[in-house]
Amino acid sequence: MIEDTFSRGSSPMHRLDPRFKLAGATAWTVCVALLTTPASAAAALGFSALLLLASRPPLGCLLRRLLAVNVFILFLWAMLPFTQPGEPAFDLWHFTATREGLALAGLITLKSNAIVLCFIALVATIPVTELGRALRRLKVPEKLTYLLIFTYRYVFVMAGEYQRMRQAMKIRGFTPRTNLHTYRTLAYLAGMVLVRGLDRSERVYKAMLCRGFTGRFRSLNGLCATGVDAVFLLSMLAATAALALFDLGLPLI
Repeated sequence: MIEDTFSRGSSPMHRLDPRFKLAGATAWTVCVALLTTPASAAAALGFSALLLLASRPPLGCLLRRLLAVNVFILFLWAMLPFTQPGEPAFDLWHFTATREGLALAGLITLKSNAIVLCFIALVATIPVTELGRALRRLKVPEKLTYLLIFTYRYVFVMAGEYQRMRQAMKIRGFTPRTNLHTYRTLAYLAGMVLVRGLDRSERVYKAMLCRGFTGRFRSLNGLCATGVDAVFLLSMLAATAALALFDLGLPLI
């Protein structure tokens, strides 16, 4: 189930204006994604780690997020060194790993972790309701913003429906096995979740219309930027520019 665990806190990152955090995170991650040298990627990872320390995330949740990301990266380490052409580095079971493949896998690892740490520090510290409002203030299309808010709000409802149906199946003696009956039953389960989701969405929409919904959310809590937010954004943009110059091999001063 999706939970905004990282948004609960009182760190300096939590107190920043969401719009400035989104702008800074976007500029930084785009720059990191385009890096071409391991040294600049390592520098990006170090700076993202500093941002993460400032956000004071729960250690257990942080480790689980990083584990989920790096499990996929392990597949790259299992494939890229042996498929990327270049100078041979070593042989493993008659497969030759190249230095270029190892370097590419290392570069992707550094950049991926740098982006994830930055997003946890800056974007995950924003509650979803404030994230939607900030996206709207940054001129993101309304439909995409509302889609994000509704998806987050009702994913818990759909998860509850799924759990109730699974519990009903267990009460009726259903035991998953590798046979046609199990596959058919699970397909029925998925179909019923979709049907109930559609029915719930129609009821929710009618209830919103009855309460005067006109296609736009109103909020009594406005976003108010301070000088600290401006300093933070300028610092992020300066760090992004410095990283780009370092990656290009240009002097920083």
